[in-house]
Amino acid sequence: MVDVEGLELTVQDREILAHPMVGGLILFSRNYQDTEQVRELTRQIKAVNPNILIGVDQEGGRVQRFRQGFTKLPAMGKVIARARLLCNTESKAHELASELAQDLGWLMATEVLNVGVDISFAPVLDIDDISDVIGDRGFDIEPQVVTSLAGAFIRGMNQAGMQATGKHFPGHGSVKEDSHVAMPVDRRSESSIFNHDMSVFRTLIESNSLGAIMPAHVIYPDVDHRPVGFSPVWLKDVLRKQLGFNGVIFSDDLSMKAASVAGGYVERCEAALDAGCDMLLLCNDRQGVEQVLDQANLNVERDSAVRLQSMINHGQPFSDLNTVKQWLKIRKRINSHFN
Repeated sequence: MVDVEGLELTVQDREILAHPMVGGLILFSRNYQDTEQVRELTRQIKAVNPNILIGVDQEGGRVQRFRQGFTKLPAMGKVIARARLLCNTESKAHELASELAQDLGWLMATEVLNVGVDISFAPVLDIDDISDVIGDRGFDIEPQVVTSLAGAFIRGMNQAGMQATGKHFPGHGSVKEDSHVAMPVDRRSESSIFNHDMSVFRTLIESNSLGAIMPAHVIYPDVDHRPVGFSPVWLKDVLRKQLGFNGVIFSDDLSMKAASVAGGYVERCEAALDAGCDMLLLCNDRQGVEQVLDQANLNVERDSAVRLQSMINHGQPFSDLNTVKQWLKIRKRINSHFN
């Protein structure tokens, strides 16, 4: 999965997107001007490669790539906080928070799908503990609350026609370091990780809620010396075999600092694929992408291709969301609570 620089495709972009090893494209804020422009951009992308998977990070809060013309989404940590402010019992707060989370999932997915983007890499399933890079991107500090609210958010996404991508497996919330710029190491015991952070993923996998999972660029030395995204122990033994996950495994961005432990871009991509990833994200380095496409030995299994195709949306977009009563109703409700 690669990226492009601007608001429309260049000749070089088209050549890259037509390469047989390119199966996805992620959009950033720099690719977005307004809804009409990004809809035209996704049309151009699909014209070059009809089977390409288009993604974006549209979590809410500080991670929302599309803004003008889209509903301003709160950080997910604000959902339970808002509900607790309005309700006099914890049970009522959880009930309201679940309703709001489901509305947010539907609203986010509907607006993203409507401009021709297949998936948002959401929701964040990390426990909001000590990590600044996670912080209020996570739903709560309690695994049970995260599981419940994330499940509601996913139901909303699914109702809109979008598959969910849970991140960052098995949990990034208990390390302070930011994997964009450092190599985080979580020294807790295997049982602590499995019974706390990973319980969210386990429950949502058991309920068949997750279409995809993105692993953390974190090392958990009590389980394996390699970061999760490069670890067959984590991806094949734990995620596939122990937890029974059959969906897509996306690598996190392999241009991040924490990924450099595996070597150069070619080595990173080969290691992530060998570990069990179905799709590799390589962003913000076109030279690195070209190097990988020219030099890397990437043999994608048929199972990976089938799984990835299941993430692509084949529904028809609304011509005008202002004519969709459900969108008008839910958007008004969300704005009344958060904007």
